[in-house]
Amino acid sequence: MSAAEHILQENRKIFVAGHRGMVGSAITRRLGELGYRNILVKSHAELDLMSAQKVRSFFEREQPEIVILAAAKVGGILANSTYPADFIYQNLMIEANVIHEAYQAGIRRLLFLGSSCIYPRLAAQPIREEALLSGYLEPTNKAYAIAKIAGIVLCESYNQQYGCRYRSVMPTNLYGPNDSYDLEQSHVLPAMIRKFHLARLVHARDWEGIERDEVTYGPIPDDVRKGLMGSGGPKVVLWGSGLPRREFLYVEDMADACIYLLDLPDGRWDEEIGSRGIAHVNIGSGEDIPIRELARVVQQVVGFDGEVLWDTEKPDGMPRKWLDVSRIQRLGWRPRISLREGIAATYRQYLDAMGPRQSDQNGK
Repeated sequence: MSAAEHILQENRKIFVAGHRGMVGSAITRRLGELGYRNILVKSHAELDLMSAQKVRSFFEREQPEIVILAAAKVGGILANSTYPADFIYQNLMIEANVIHEAYQAGIRRLLFLGSSCIYPRLAAQPIREEALLSGYLEPTNKAYAIAKIAGIVLCESYNQQYGCRYRSVMPTNLYGPNDSYDLEQSHVLPAMIRKFHLARLVHARDWEGIERDEVTYGPIPDDVRKGLMGSGGPKVVLWGSGLPRREFLYVEDMADACIYLLDLPDGRWDEEIGSRGIAHVNIGSGEDIPIRELARVVQQVVGFDGEVLWDTEKPDGMPRKWLDVSRIQRLGWRPRISLREGIAATYRQYLDAMGPRQSDQNGK
């Protein structure tokens, strides 16, 4: 590919919206590693993406050439079920403001990050991009999914009406550094990592370690604490039956995929995506795993060999969510990091974030 074909030339100003989140931070980090130095980031305190006026003023003042929209309100089944109004409203506002104001500011290049939950609950597996809007959504995350579908259609509409070059990507379940371990809000894999870690600490009667964990990652909910502190030793209680299958992608691989696709020449994108009647492309590992098997992998990585219980009164979510990634593979991208390697790296980062133990600092 010649230098003229590259969209992400090193001197271009790139605004990464949501740079403190798991995906946004990985993209920002990867851009820096690749030599891009004109990266623009703003915290929520510095720029409220839910305010159209503030977004408009920011674009007029800073004049970025490329926007990566990774900002979103995200959460697991519990959070989505408890706060559906927050999920649909906040995500709709962020998407509408950033995409519309990018167009108003003359920004022709934008990458929108969606989610695989946009697809129907009973979509044929693996799920092709064409499955969008072909059936009923999973009820536990319907509000979030509709907001993300709106983002895809926004990009498609601005491309069609105004000739923009806005691209949408739909990742599978992501995990890795800077994930949320709040047990009221987190997704399945980070929740497992924290629960197994806490159980290991309880088994070792490491009360200092539990205190450090709560300081770093927030309070332990009463139902989780009950399982950990019950008679007969610590038990890890996980939601649902464990039978649904899920696909996972390490966030560093996701960052690579986003940069690869954003840098892809228009002709290649149009040939594989734009000319096929779709407006987005799936990003995934191409492999899925039963939740019960995922729990065994996390349990082994963390080092807890105690009892695991499954609360079948809790919802399972979609029975299977496995993306067809043949399009992105034809475009030339594949992930590099296996699930076990990624979980091990994530757990190391989880431990590192808590800092040195007080007893270590005291030389004991």
